[in-house]
Amino acid sequence: MNKTRRDFLKTIGAGAASSLLSSKSSIQAEAASIRPVSQPNILLLLPDQHRFDWISTTREIPVRTPALESLSKRGVRFTRAFCPSPLCAPSRASLASGKEYSRCRVKNNGVDYPLDQTTFYTLLRNAGYRVLGCGKFDLHKASKTWGLEGKHLLPEWGFSDGIDNAGKWDAINSGKDVPKDPYMFYLEQRKLRETHIQDFMQRRKTGKSATFPTLLPDEAYCDNWIGQNGLDLIRGVPRGEPWFLQVNFTGPHDPWDVTRRMHALYDGVDFPPPNSNTQFDAETHTKIRRNYSEMVENIDRWTSLYIEELKKRGELENTLIVYSSDHGEMLGDHDRWGKSVPYQPSVGIPLVAAGPGVKHRVVSDALVSLMDLAATFLDYADLPIPGDMDSLSLMPLMRGEKNDHREYVLSGLNDWKLVFDGQYKLVEGFGEGALLFDLKNDPLENNNMAGKAQDIQSRMHRIIG
Repeated sequence: MNKTRRDFLKTIGAGAASSLLSSKSSIQAEAASIRPVSQPNILLLLPDQHRFDWISTTREIPVRTPALESLSKRGVRFTRAFCPSPLCAPSRASLASGKEYSRCRVKNNGVDYPLDQTTFYTLLRNAGYRVLGCGKFDLHKASKTWGLEGKHLLPEWGFSDGIDNAGKWDAINSGKDVPKDPYMFYLEQRKLRETHIQDFMQRRKTGKSATFPTLLPDEAYCDNWIGQNGLDLIRGVPRGEPWFLQVNFTGPHDPWDVTRRMHALYDGVDFPPPNSNTQFDAETHTKIRRNYSEMVENIDRWTSLYIEELKKRGELENTLIVYSSDHGEMLGDHDRWGKSVPYQPSVGIPLVAAGPGVKHRVVSDALVSLMDLAATFLDYADLPIPGDMDSLSLMPLMRGEKNDHREYVLSGLNDWKLVFDGQYKLVEGFGEGALLFDLKNDPLENNNMAGKAQDIQSRMHRIIG
């Protein structure tokens, strides 16, 4: 309970307070009636496929993310954040519903988000927030029905306004003949759609080693278009009205398309090679990792632009800013690319938060999940957290009131599932046998302990069910 709520209850007396708190509906009514003008805004920056270690605060990869460094100094960086599922649709469904992968009702990218399942977006909107979003939502990935304005199903998900566009390959595959989503429609208006299609067809033919720059001008590059859409949405909110904005960037998801400006950012910069990869030579891997880093740095640039916009609006000190990702990217580790696997580069995600009430310069090793953001945002807005959510608010960690969060964190996809207790990670249903890793002593997951540490494996098995 925050100070505003406590002061309110103190002024009306203990008896009235007890009456107000006697039911869920009365709590909601009270929250709406006492909402101060200064109720915090919430900005969630959610790129697609940004792996946990690809930020400059880790000091292990020569990628530059000064905006995330700045946010980390003003807030909390979580070093052990997991996605509930390393695939777009189920991970984002778990976030929206605040439920574990096993309960979010979206098993894979072939299932749309069930409209009878409440989202935290709806709860914020019902409480008076202007709920906004732009970019790749992937909550109807199976049906691919965005509409040229990108408004389809936004109200049903709980949004007041926004622009939902297709992901990289969905835009190409659906819009080869005519645009089916707002980004391809935008390119069509600029007479750039065919240029973009031909670029992606060449990358599909070349494969992962395609690191040449796109011919699109900088302003027409998808993440730059998405970033501008988000700024325009904020600018449309009257001052003093609380808002939530989720910006779903399409990068740094493959293919490794970057603009000519971006392509020059990492000239001459070397990167460590992948772990256990035999597919490409060192030069090719370096080029791929340069492009990936260029996409990450470009999104970090947009993070800075949003911070500047909040300063101009006088809202920086009243806005919670959270940066994370739906899942990671293997980048050649273990001879794998993309996501969908239980290794750390796939299931591990960055998570940084800063804003009013958040303690500064905290590096937390608490076990946290992306889906915990649902309860965190409701808690931050001083709203009740539904009892059927698995999501646990991160606010006690962010305020410095506690150091621990979960005893273990879960993730899964289709038939496999994993549990991590802070040191050991057990994976079942992936491949022919179980995987058991000691991440404290084997962070690269090169030594499978399954069958060699039966006591640990049995204990973890009881948790994973």
